[in-house]
Formats: sequence, structure tokens, C-alpha cells
Amino acid sequence: MKKYAKTHEWFDTETGLVGISNHAQEQLGDIVFVDLPQVGKEVKKGEVILSLESVKAAGDIYAPVSGKIVEVNEKVSATPELVNQDPEGEGWLVKIEPTNPSEIEELLTEEEYKKILEGE
Repeated sequence: MKKYAKTHEWFDTETGLVGISNHAQEQLGDIVFVDLPQVGKEVKKGEVILSLESVKAAGDIYAPVSGKIVEVNEKVSATPELVNQDPEGEGWLVKIEPTNPSEIEELLTEEEYKKILEGE
């Protein structure tokens, strides 16, 4: 199940995959570069874990949960537009092994996230 951060990242509670929401990729525009972190890096919830560059702007991506980066999606390095084409699927960014499972409960459900978007 996907849970969302207010900063527009999603976290798949079953696989540990992290990416950006469809809303976030629409705001960024055409993504041209993904600066992936090192596998093995320890991250804290809310910390910048990577940057995306689009033709319009650069955007920081934040860790939705604390943990260890156990995998990165090399496909998005070679083909950054995957993040635009399938942000909540093939365009995932990193896989995090959570170290504090209670943080997952603090993330938003899809319905809660959509309500925040409506308020923007």
C-alpha cells in the first residue's frame, strides 16, 4: 500500500520503494536528470535524499521515512523521463529499509494526500 508525505513523495509499505507523486512530476515538468544517492546511505525522515532536475527547475526529494537506502533505480538515471511517464510505478527512485516503522503510520493515505492537494 502506498502512503504519502506532505512533500509529495510516496512510500510503498510492502516493497519499501520511494518515488514522487504524479502531482509532483506535473509541477516539475520534463525531468532531464536524476541524481541518485549511494546504496547503503542512512537517511532520516525529512532529509534530502536526492535531486531531480527538470527543464523548469530542480527539486529536492525527501526521505518519507528514516532508514537505509538498499537499492536505487538505475533506469531513471539512464532514462529520467520515466519519472514523468510512470512516477508511481517504473519511475520509482530508491528503496528504503525503514529503521523506525512507527514513522510509516505518520504518512498520509492516498485520500488524505488528495485532500491536501485540493487545498493547495
